[in-house]
Amino acid sequence: MATGPRYFIPFRRRKEGRTNYYARAKLVVSDRPRMVVRRTNRHIIIQLVQAEREGDVTRVTAHSGELPGYGYRGSLSNTPAAFLTGILFAVKAQNAGFDSAILDIGLHRATRGARIFAALKGAVTAGLDVPHGEEILPDDSRVKGAHIAAYAPDRAGDLVQNVEQAMDAIMKELE
Repeated sequence: MATGPRYFIPFRRRKEGRTNYYARAKLVVSDRPRMVVRRTNRHIIIQLVQAEREGDVTRVTAHSGELPGYGYRGSLSNTPAAFLTGILFAVKAQNAGFDSAILDIGLHRATRGARIFAALKGAVTAGLDVPHGEEILPDDSRVKGAHIAAYAPDRAGDLVQNVEQAMDAIMKELE
């Protein structure tokens, strides 16, 4: 191992490849709450996080596991689920008094039409002010699940109508 006065040991999370401190510093300095979108193999998780001196504080959380309570039947990790989770997050954030945020996708690759941007589209559709470019968002047919219904009609069933019904049920929560 290198030693000496000029040797710099990187931060543990940088060494593990879990944090890009350059991007994080820019997000924290912006003084706006961050809309943190994370996806797992089974769920989509969105949090509203504010940076404070003692550490980050989570103010609002939406999880795709909450969607069946609004009548959604389908996978909790696909593009329509990410869209609906984004809507649910925006409704919760607005009810908590937050009207704007800045997107934090972490180390996820920014691919056009990805599930992360479907969540962003849901939040923007529900009225949350998040700066973004329109070309990165997925099509309306994709967030409604038309591509799934075309690919596997026997498994999708009435997915497009189900997404619209769940969207209406979530929007009724807006105070």
